[in-house]
Amino acid sequence: MVEVKPIPDGYPRVIPYLSVEGASAAIDFYTRVFGARERMRMPAPGGKIGHAELEIGDSLIMLADVFPDMGGQTPQELGGTPVTVMVYLENVDAVFDRAIAAGATVEREVQDQFYGDRAGQFVDPFGHKWFVATHVEDVSPEDMERRAAAAMGG
Repeated sequence: MVEVKPIPDGYPRVIPYLSVEGASAAIDFYTRVFGARERMRMPAPGGKIGHAELEIGDSLIMLADVFPDMGGQTPQELGGTPVTVMVYLENVDAVFDRAIAAGATVEREVQDQFYGDRAGQFVDPFGHKWFVATHVEDVSPEDMERRAAAAMGG
């Protein structure tokens, strides 16, 4: 008997799964903005996508069109989302600019952060929040404590 791996090869332990209205357009957006590579797409009735997998660097996101009869909801239907997907990138400024040009909304402009990242946040056209960053400086624990206090106003 062949032993089945509980975590299949090529799949990280934590994978965001996004519910969207217009999964095909979302795949196009994530491909254009993040350089995502489509790994698989499973069609569903009515021209919808039942399941898709996209690689972004060494990470993976899954997504599908919303199916209300199966309990799915989009961030727009919920009035927004409390969840933010964090992505480290080679060039945060270029990716952020592509996202905005492709229809995303700015939540926080890209700027240098006290903890050593250059980062910003946007909401994609499908209602999902993305915090994008490039690590630009290694900060010692002592400097981090000092910078954090200064950034928090004390």
